[in-house]
Amino acid sequence: GKKQDGAVENRNKAKAQDGAAMEMQPLKSEDGVDGDEKDKKRSNLPKKEKSVLQGKLTKLAVQIGKAGLLMSAITVIILVLYFVIDTFWVQKRPWLAECTPIYIQYFVKFFIIGVTVLVVAVPEGLPLAVTISLAYSVKKMMRDNNLVRHLDACETMGNATAICSDKTGTLTMNRMTVVQAYISEKHYKKIPAPEAIPENIMAYLVTGISVNCAYTSKILPPEKEGGLPRHVGNKTECALLGFLLDLKRDYQDVRNEIPEEKLHKVYTFNSVRKSMSTVLKNSDGSFRIFSKGASEIVLKKCFKILSADGEPKVFRPRDRDDIVKTVIEPMASEGLRTICLAFRDFPAGEPEPEWDNENDIVTGLTCIAVVGIEDPVRPEVPDAIKKCQRAGITVRMVTGDNINTARAIALKCGILNPGEDFLCLEGKDFNRRIRNEKGEIEQERIDKIWPKLRVLARSSPTDKHTLVKGIIDSTIFDQRQVVAVTGDGTNDGPALKKADVGFAMGIAGTDVAKEASDIILTDDNFTSIVKAVMWGRNVYDSISKFLQFQLTVNVVAVIVAFTGACITQDSPLKAVQMLWVNLIMDTLASLALATEPPTEALLLRKPYGRNKPLISRTMMKNILGHAFYQLVVVFTLLFAGEKIFDIDSGRNAPLHAPPSEHYTIVFNTFVMMQLFNEINARKIHGERNVFEGIFNNAIFCTIVLGTFVVQIIIVQFGGKPFSCSKLSIEQWLWSVFLGMGTLLWGQLISTIPTSRLKFLKEAGHGTQKEEIPEEELAEDVEEIDHAERELRRGQILWFRGLNRIQTQIRVVNAFRSSLYEGLEKPETRSSIHNFMTHPEFRIEDSEPHIPLIDDTDAEDDAPTKRNSTPPPSPNKNNNAVDSGIHLTTDMNKSATSSSPGSPLHSLETSL
Repeated sequence: GKKQDGAVENRNKAKAQDGAAMEMQPLKSEDGVDGDEKDKKRSNLPKKEKSVLQGKLTKLAVQIGKAGLLMSAITVIILVLYFVIDTFWVQKRPWLAECTPIYIQYFVKFFIIGVTVLVVAVPEGLPLAVTISLAYSVKKMMRDNNLVRHLDACETMGNATAICSDKTGTLTMNRMTVVQAYISEKHYKKIPAPEAIPENIMAYLVTGISVNCAYTSKILPPEKEGGLPRHVGNKTECALLGFLLDLKRDYQDVRNEIPEEKLHKVYTFNSVRKSMSTVLKNSDGSFRIFSKGASEIVLKKCFKILSADGEPKVFRPRDRDDIVKTVIEPMASEGLRTICLAFRDFPAGEPEPEWDNENDIVTGLTCIAVVGIEDPVRPEVPDAIKKCQRAGITVRMVTGDNINTARAIALKCGILNPGEDFLCLEGKDFNRRIRNEKGEIEQERIDKIWPKLRVLARSSPTDKHTLVKGIIDSTIFDQRQVVAVTGDGTNDGPALKKADVGFAMGIAGTDVAKEASDIILTDDNFTSIVKAVMWGRNVYDSISKFLQFQLTVNVVAVIVAFTGACITQDSPLKAVQMLWVNLIMDTLASLALATEPPTEALLLRKPYGRNKPLISRTMMKNILGHAFYQLVVVFTLLFAGEKIFDIDSGRNAPLHAPPSEHYTIVFNTFVMMQLFNEINARKIHGERNVFEGIFNNAIFCTIVLGTFVVQIIIVQFGGKPFSCSKLSIEQWLWSVFLGMGTLLWGQLISTIPTSRLKFLKEAGHGTQKEEIPEEELAEDVEEIDHAERELRRGQILWFRGLNRIQTQIRVVNAFRSSLYEGLEKPETRSSIHNFMTHPEFRIEDSEPHIPLIDDTDAEDDAPTKRNSTPPPSPNKNNNAVDSGIHLTTDMNKSATSSSPGSPLHSLETSL
């Protein structure tokens, strides 16, 4: 909602005094104040804005279309004038009644030539190319585990400059695993071999872990062949059970031996004690208690430790500090969660302990081992993040985890690199830095932080939304940032919706997240995001390739038809031939060029940015360079072809003359040049090797060969309908040779550095803000096209008219009611708007206005708060105005001055 920022800010200043209410505000639009009805409506609407690319293309197509229309009109006018002047003026022929049909035939011929120029000039294949390219990409992206829900998302992804990613499940595997252990006085950085652990320590470990984990935690075999085993139940306990499996022991045997009902007493996990204990009663009447929990807490209760030979030895506070320094802190700094496993024996002879007094029982323990657990980084993620950074995309991690774990994981992924100056913040600090004294979020403050921020830990969903919104609204760089967000939880919904592209997790994601997203990652993997970037950039490039090809044909065909018609009174390329050329260059080329598969090379450049023109200067150089070559060839053949090939000239043929070889050669050579130029069009950044990877694209090869075959058939057997006569082998070889010349010419063009050609202009810019008239900006953002805009405008005028009439009725009623005091209240009058109370007549699909917390005071300050919709006032039945139509009529302006008590005031609030 950039458009109403000014209005919103002023209103926010008024509201800011209400500090307490500010804190209560959940996620709302600007700075937590949702006085703005429009914003609420906007969030309810599906994303329907025209995508950036389609906006540029529509604009370009309209411009080209206008130019074509102009050219065709001029062609027809010139032809008609030339004919009329030549026949009736120069040759001084009288207009004879019996000759009229012939004159009409001439005029029809001229008209057909005009239409031909128009058909060739209007690039109706542009929208088709986008649609094909997007649809093809989306289908292929399914294989790369990207399920695209909104077509535009794919293209937007190509421009992405920032990705805010979750940690758990996206960057990491979301499976806790034991990766380090301290057993028998040794710190193992990797899981030790089972032989390295003394037998009795192993026995304690196996029994302790198997019994002292909830029996609901288990590790099941994978669902798919070759998948990872499934963890069920508590993640941390699964890590410990997995540790036993890594030590080649099976927890299930122990559990079968000691079923749950045999456990003497269980002290379940409790977040204050951060430990869990289980008591076993042995056959001889003695008891053994196993305990596990956060290492710093459980170690405090240990006074023995199992030594290297497996025997308990004394464990003093000094030893404990040593372990904390040498084992636990190093583990924690690597982002591991440390867990201590311990046990205690109660001998048989003593009286049975007081089981209810947990503190006395879970003390005087013997430490078995300390293990470090982490959620390992997915093996392919560091590489994917490198690719993103190389492609000019900043990856940020936003997680609810604590800052040490987050920083450690960020280092492992490569989001942070040692020695770089980047910020890692916790949600609390982040909020403190971006809010002013009144607790409002300020864009300038966000701008100071976000460029350097790489990790946001302990963040709430609101923080995530704030960060995404802050980056998108930021104006410190000349290009607006395009932000992608990944999320899986229900709480990620607002951020996913706010982002330019939202990725939801297909496996771990909730339905709410998937509903708010644009693309679903079916394998929950960050590398799939890189694939999405690649496909998005590919769409953009495919369309540029298609444009480069299409515009070359356009320029040449239009100039040939136009000059040919003006000089020889007849278009060298006939209507049916033009239609065939049009088919090649529009439909078939868009299929061939829009289905190029992406290559890794796409990730080596920075994002184009939203306002990069579709046609770069390199492309402009290619278009004009190839057009020059083709025009030279065509005009040489046209005006000297009969001498070169020693055939009859086809120029100045009478009205119904049979097709000439001369014009057939011109047509054939023209098509051959297009075919070979299609291969040139495969590269748009001035690369030399235009054949690179050509066989990866079966569609392209099929179309080029298919077109070639059809061209042979048309020329050899097309006859009168196609205005073609048969050509000899020699003439065919010349046509193909001249066509292949475009490939050589292309090499020559790519030798000229674009930087030298300063005069070349770019084309196909996006619609700039300034170009859109004000009233369209004020209307809803979900505009689709001009036709609908006009319709909207019509509706709005119509309702303004109704409002005026209604206002007049109200005014009359107000005066009448002051005459007949008490006979009838003006408010209860039924209004013209009553037909609007039925939902079928709603204009916009907006929700009925629900009073918000901060709307309670709106009754008395309605005049000051003109921009927002007045609340539904009691005892009026014109709720239609509130639910359906949000229009500021001129009436409001005059009514603001009226005093609150007057009938005019009640009228104003209702309007």
